[in-house]
Amino acid sequence: MTRLMRTTDRPLHTETDSPMRDAIFTVLAAAAAGGMGWGIRGQYGHETGAMIAGVLVSLVLVLRVCPQAPLLAAARAAALGTVATGFGGSMTYGQTVGLTHDAPLVGNWDALRWGMLGLALKGGLWIAFTGLFLGVGLGRRRVGWREMAAVMLAMIALYPLGIWLFNRPFDPAQRVLPPLYFSDDWYWEPDAALKPRPEVWGGMLAALAAGWAWWGWVRGDRLARNLAVWGFVAGAVGFPLGQSLQAYHAWNRAAFAAGPWAALDSVMNWWNWMETTFGATFGAILAVGLLVNRRHVGIVDEPEQRPAELPPAVAAALLLVHVWLVIVCEFADVPVVDAIYNHGPVLGFIPLVVAAGGRQWPFLVILPLTLLPIAGKTLRAMTASEPVAALLDWAVWVIVPLALATWLATGLMRLARDPRATARHLAAPLSFVTLVYWGLNFAFFKFPWPWQTWTARTPNALCFTLCAAVLLAVAVVAARIPRGTPT
Repeated sequence: MTRLMRTTDRPLHTETDSPMRDAIFTVLAAAAAGGMGWGIRGQYGHETGAMIAGVLVSLVLVLRVCPQAPLLAAARAAALGTVATGFGGSMTYGQTVGLTHDAPLVGNWDALRWGMLGLALKGGLWIAFTGLFLGVGLGRRRVGWREMAAVMLAMIALYPLGIWLFNRPFDPAQRVLPPLYFSDDWYWEPDAALKPRPEVWGGMLAALAAGWAWWGWVRGDRLARNLAVWGFVAGAVGFPLGQSLQAYHAWNRAAFAAGPWAALDSVMNWWNWMETTFGATFGAILAVGLLVNRRHVGIVDEPEQRPAELPPAVAAALLLVHVWLVIVCEFADVPVVDAIYNHGPVLGFIPLVVAAGGRQWPFLVILPLTLLPIAGKTLRAMTASEPVAALLDWAVWVIVPLALATWLATGLMRLARDPRATARHLAAPLSFVTLVYWGLNFAFFKFPWPWQTWTARTPNALCFTLCAAVLLAVAVVAARIPRGTPT
C-alpha cells in the first residue's frame, strides 16, 4: 500500500478546537522532558547521558506535532534526535561554568561575561545538532543509510580540522592556549595552579556546519535548516540562563545565610538546578521552533521512494560492535578505544547509520541502546562499596530494564509492519523511558523520599517527579488519538 504522509494528504498532526492550548501544552511538555532529561544527565554525564534528554524531548515533540505520521518514520526521527543530542557531550564545560562562579572569580565581571559567552557557544552547538537531526527525520525527504554514512564521515573528517583551527595551539606546560579559550586559564588567575582542559567546540562547529550545509542548503531541507538554528538559540539561551541561577547564588552567598533562604540553601544542589533549567529552556525553545516550522513537517513513507536498506546482518553486526565499544568506553580503561570512540560524531556514527538504514533498528536505538550505559552506571553507583555486584543488583538495575526495553522494541518492530500503525504508538516507549530513567535516577539519588529528612537531592527528585507526571500525561493523550485512515 502506498502512503504519502504529508499535510496536503492525511494530516500528520491532529487538528483540535484549541490550537493555542495545544501549543502551550507542547511547549510545557517539551520543557518537562528537557528539564528532567538534562537534570538526570547530570548524574550520568558525557554523550550517553545527554541522550536521556534527547530521547525524552524527541519522543514528546514527535507525539505532539505529528502523531499520525507512520510509526517507523516517527521512530526514526526520534532516534536521530536522540543520538545527535549526545554529540555535545564531548565538549568540556566545567571550567567554563567555573569562570562565572568560582570563589576566586566572584566579582570579576569580565570573567562572568566570558564564561557566559562560552556557555552560550557550547550550549548552542550542543542543541543545534538535536535540531538538525530531528529536522532531518521529520522532513519531507527520506535520508537513507548511504547518505547518512557519507554526511557523518564528512562531519567526522572535519571535526579534527575544526579543533586545529579554533582550539589550537594547546600546550599548558608552556602556558600556551588558543586565542578563543573558554575554560579557566592564567589570564583570569595568573598565580593559580591550573590544569587547563582541551576544548573541542571548534570541531563541533565544523561538523555542524557540514551537516547543516548539506541537508539545509544542498538538499534544501528547510525543516532541518531552520530547526538547527532554533536548536542553537535554544542551547545558547538555556545554558547561560541555567548557570545564572548558580552564579547568582555564588555571588550573593550572604543573602542565603539567614532566614528562609538559609533553609532552602541547605537542600539545594545548585549545579543540578543549573542543568535542569538548561534542559527545560532548550526543550521549550526547540518546541516553539518546531511549531513555527510545522508546515515543513512531512514524513514520506512511500515504497518506491525508500532508499536501499542496510542488510539486516550488516546492521546487526554494526550494532554489536557499537555495544561493545560503548561498554569499553564507559566501564573499562582502554586508551586506544577512548581516544577514538569518545568523540560525539564518532560515537553516533553507527547508531545513526543503522537507524537510517533499516525497518527495525530505530526502536532498538531509542530503547535498549540508549538505556544500556545508563543502567550500567546505575549498577556501578548502587554497588560502589561492594567488590562484586550481587545477582539481585544486576537483575534490578540492568537485566530487567534492558529485557523490558528489548521486549518493547521487538513489539514495536512487529507493529510497524502494519501500514496503519502511527506515531501515537510511541506513547508506550515514552511512558517506559520516562519511568525507567526516573526510577534509575531516583535510586542513584539514594531514594530521597519527601517524607524523610530532606537532602540536596530531594528538591530535584520532586521536580523530576512532576516532570515525569507531565510526560505520562503526554503519553496518555497521544494513545487516545484515533487511528488515522490511510490514504
